[in-house]
Formats: sequence, C-alpha cells, structure tokens
Amino acid sequence: MAQEIPQVPDDSVFLSFREQCESTDGWVCSYNKADIGVWMKPSAGKTSLVHTVKGRMTFPDVSADTVYDVLHDTEYRKKWDINMIETKDIALLSANADVGYYSWKCPKPLKNRDVVTLRSWLVLPDSFMIINFSVKHKLYPPRKDLVRAVSLVAGYYIHSTGSNTCTLTYLAQVDPRGSLPKWVVNKSSKYLAPKILRKLHKACLQYPSWKNKNQPAFKPWLNPEQNTLPRMSLNELTLQRADSLELVDESNLCEGAEEKADNSDDD
Repeated sequence: MAQEIPQVPDDSVFLSFREQCESTDGWVCSYNKADIGVWMKPSAGKTSLVHTVKGRMTFPDVSADTVYDVLHDTEYRKKWDINMIETKDIALLSANADVGYYSWKCPKPLKNRDVVTLRSWLVLPDSFMIINFSVKHKLYPPRKDLVRAVSLVAGYYIHSTGSNTCTLTYLAQVDPRGSLPKWVVNKSSKYLAPKILRKLHKACLQYPSWKNKNQPAFKPWLNPEQNTLPRMSLNELTLQRADSLELVDESNLCEGAEEKADNSDDD
C-alpha cells in the first residue's frame, strides 16, 4: 500500500469541522446535565467502528481567547492535565500547523496510550478552531510500553459569546487501538467527554494568574515570529492508518474498564 502524505487542512476542512460541531443531524444525545451536553454519531464507513463523540459546554466566566491559549500552551498543560505522561511540540509545518506527540495514562489495568498528530488552527473574528489527525513520524515510532492510538479527527471549536463568555465544542473520533471491543470504546466516550470539559474549564479559570508569572508575552500560537520549533516538510510524514498498527490484546481487561466508566460519571 502506497504511503499517503498528509495535507495541512485548508479553509474547507475547517468549515466542515465547524458544521459538524454545530449540526444536529444524525447526532444522538447521550448526556445532558446543567451546561454540558454530549452527543454520539455512529461511524458512517467501514474504516472504523468507533463513533464520533461531541461534547459542548458553556463557559460563563471565561473568554474564548483564554480557552484558545490554554489549549495551545503545552507548558501550562503540564500543570493541569493529570492524565498526561508526556507532551511535545516536535516541528512546525507552517504558520498555523505543527506536529506533536502526546501520551496519557489509562485506567488500570489497561495499557497507557500515545499518539502523534498533525495539528492545525484557524483564528476567526468570533471564534477559534483547532483540529488534528494522526500521522507517522520516523523519529516517533510506536513504543513497546504504550499502545499507539489513532486520531481520525479531533478538535475544538471555541465560539465567543461575550467579552468573558464562550461556548466550547469538543469533537473527536479516536480509535484507542488495542483489542478493546468498539462498544466499550463508544460507551466510555460519553463519560469521558464531560470530564474533559469540566477539567478544561477549571484550567481556564486558573490560567490568567499562572500566565502572568510565566512568560506572559510568549504566545507563539498567536505570534509566529516567537516560534522556535524546527521546520519540517510534509513529505517527511505519512498518514497513520489504524489497520497498520499491531493489536495489543486487552480483551480480558474490558470488564474492569467498563465498570470504572459506569462509576465515574461526574468525577
């Protein structure tokens, strides 16, 4: 099979992503509490049985600009993302695209996961978007101690609703690989989305005071001239397909993982 070279998303890709975030067609609500909603959409193709999950939360006390900064700031993420093992911005592809590595802890006894993604972002007058998908990087091959996950699409749509209010939509179709049954993956997603949004909201509230003490003027995601990452060509990357990765047998662990999900609704 020929290796596919990825492309940096253009405006049409971002428009399609925003339409998915705003659409109700084909989405089934699976969680609705207070200011958080979660919807699921079954996979339309045969390439993946993993559903797409969409979570939305209203932030009544955080600006869209702050949320955008928090999602970009890898140094701050090390402070608030307790599930993170490692994160690294690897290289710059263009003024609004880079390649990064991220690994995270999974509930025991499951193996921890990692992913290599091409990430791109777009700034509009009243909103921000960040999207990513999995790629292969020769210096970051799958590791024996981690399961390499695959992001088919994942991202955030941040819509400003006032000077200090916004709505954040998180949309993702991510295959964690291993041999977890897809129904376990799909069911656990509806529990994870609210937790991700609540955790992010808390981090956003604390970000301004942290940033004021940690290079307050340094925001390379807004000021490309500040970016010191090495440049790399798209030709050095290829798309990561799920079927090209080795399966890791975790089938005997599914019952425990499922029980943890059922008991972690509002944590």
